[in-house]
Amino acid sequence: MKNQFKTVFAPVLYIPTGTVDIDFYKNAFDAIELRRFKNDDGSVHVAEFTVDGAMFHLHEENYIKKAFSALSCNGTTINIGLMVNDVDALMAQALAAGAKEISPAQDYDYGFRQGDIIDPFGHHWTIQKVI
Repeated sequence: MKNQFKTVFAPVLYIPTGTVDIDFYKNAFDAIELRRFKNDDGSVHVAEFTVDGAMFHLHEENYIKKAFSALSCNGTTINIGLMVNDVDALMAQALAAGAKEISPAQDYDYGFRQGDIIDPFGHHWTIQKVI
């Protein structure tokens, strides 16, 4: 059977158990929520989003698989690069939605404009574009 999908990355970002409000991604990145599966207490078990067609998932922590949220680890081992047309506008939108700035948007000699933020769940994002 031929694979009907082209190869793409669809990261899973782990969020703390008991999380109810995941609207940050809609407000910060204009993400579209495709589906959400809730636990009996109404908290998010899994949610699926797209940003301009790029998919990512949120999943509550899974201690058996040793999959922890960045907040639980007080750090992260991954940075998500988000390529956009207007770095400054999206940085401002993300900060207004509750992100914290790591570094402001600036032009780099390697040909990128980029800035870094941390979302409310501790995930690090580099908002960037080729200049």
